[in-house]
Amino acid sequence: MEIIEVLPRLHMVRLAFGQAYVWQDPGSVTLVDTGVAGSGADLAEAIRSLGRSVEEVEHVVLTHFHEDHAGGASEVNTWPNARVHAHEADAPIITGAVPGPPAVITENWERRLFEQITPGVPDAPPARVDVVLEGGEVLPFGGGALVLHLPGHTDGSVAIHLPEHDVLFTGDTISNVGQVALGVFNLDKARAIESFKAMAALNARTVLFGHGEPLLVPPGGKGLDSSVVAG
Repeated sequence: MEIIEVLPRLHMVRLAFGQAYVWQDPGSVTLVDTGVAGSGADLAEAIRSLGRSVEEVEHVVLTHFHEDHAGGASEVNTWPNARVHAHEADAPIITGAVPGPPAVITENWERRLFEQITPGVPDAPPARVDVVLEGGEVLPFGGGALVLHLPGHTDGSVAIHLPEHDVLFTGDTISNVGQVALGVFNLDKARAIESFKAMAALNARTVLFGHGEPLLVPPGGKGLDSSVVAG
């Protein structure tokens, strides 16, 4: 586990597999994604290392249902004040009420990557979802966190935009592993491309991905570039 400061109030927690984000407000802490099953102890340690406690964690936002993002949610459910948020299309999968649909993979390179990665990702235990999102909500952290329903990677994928701080959490719709690109293992690639374009139009200066390094756009620099995706 590694903790990386992105901004004074924002840290990325690099886990054994995948990553999560900790946003700090004066009176509360927010967690975006929870890593794979078994990540709870590392997340708690990361929060304590920042001088905060799990008792201060009030908002936990899951960007989508995949095991490397929602796998630790059942452990976070045990934290006394943490309320897990997920979109209504993915919430039944996170709770275990229905199985998650498989990604639609048509490219050989993507299939090989899927077969290489997935054996090492444990199943996500069913977790409680306390707040079911529709998209359009403004959550009370980061000066007002706008929930954007941007499907394609999954039906219930969401991004979180903090306009006051010019920060955007993309989930897995966009990745930055070597280069900024459309994320892999999508349910609907065409919708994912449109969601990528919608995020690029926000021109956020600090962009956090489900996989890969944060994008910090310097003054006058170019942010997300939707020309990297087809369609």
